[in-house]
Amino acid sequence: MKVKYIVYSVLILGLIGLVASRIRDNKEEAAAGKKDGPRAAVIVGGMILKPQKFDDNLSLSGSLEANEQIDIRSEVSGVVEQINFEEGSEVRKGQILFKVNDVELRAQRSMMTSAQKLASENERRAKLLLEKQAISQEEYDVSNADLASSKASSELIGAQLSKATVRAPFSGTIGLREISEGTYVTPETPIAKLVNTSQLKITFAIPEKYAPRMSVNSVISFTTPGSNEEYAAKIYAIEPAVDVATRTLRMRAIADNSEGKLYPGTYVNVLLPLETIENALLVPTEALIPIQNGKKIFVLRNGKAREIMVKTGSRTDSVVRVISGLKAQDTVLTYGVMALSDGTPVKVNLEKDANIVAQ
Repeated sequence: MKVKYIVYSVLILGLIGLVASRIRDNKEEAAAGKKDGPRAAVIVGGMILKPQKFDDNLSLSGSLEANEQIDIRSEVSGVVEQINFEEGSEVRKGQILFKVNDVELRAQRSMMTSAQKLASENERRAKLLLEKQAISQEEYDVSNADLASSKASSELIGAQLSKATVRAPFSGTIGLREISEGTYVTPETPIAKLVNTSQLKITFAIPEKYAPRMSVNSVISFTTPGSNEEYAAKIYAIEPAVDVATRTLRMRAIADNSEGKLYPGTYVNVLLPLETIENALLVPTEALIPIQNGKKIFVLRNGKAREIMVKTGSRTDSVVRVISGLKAQDTVLTYGVMALSDGTPVKVNLEKDANIVAQ
């Protein structure tokens, strides 16, 4: 029993000594901190806020469409006996593209021409007899009806015969053909695509709140993926009503493509000009810190970082427009801000001649 008590006593004394040692170390660290003075300033980047011109543009997604595009097909069934176009070539409006064998149709037209001549002669004779009162009005009406029916049948054959020759309905580029000479085609058989790309349409939709600012003939700009070249287009049509499902308004613009640089189906980024602000306050996107109740920015105040709640407006890939919370000549902290808290001492490396470009 004595051994047991001795062991417990040793353990208790050791624990007391450990606690006392830790307390002594904490006091020494606190004393050392007081001797070293306040904590060192954090090095951050910053810029002096200057008002500048800002073009407020609405960035939207759109797609290019051909000005005119159709699938060429034959309106009559038959064997293709002649193809008059080269794949991928330019064709003119009215140019013959291909012909369907029309031997049977021409034979039917000859037959109907003969029948029409006979009906015309019968009608002439019946008219003379009617004038001499040799036949009744009813008999004359029958011969007249036969003539009218013969003319209609002849015109029908003529219309079908004209459809055997397929012409380009507009000028454009014809695509890859799906047939060869000797192919039997029907109205369901695809022949080729004809596309007019001298001008291209751009269809896009804007949020309904911007609808009052839009009007026909407004000029927009757009870019394509993989290129920094900017193209212009003019709005020529606007839907008369907002889509209730998406709360957007669809519109369409047209762009010149005489150089052939653009292709239908391409995705485009549309920039819709809304307004130009002469004295906008712009900060880099990395300076803005999202928080639960909004957004904040750190500014320099008496050598310390101070949190400022801000309200923002339009933004680009690189900058954000601040509507409220900041004023001109404020020193905005731009990088190294994620490690800061309100009141942190900072040393600011100002960007020389910092001038944010709103792109």
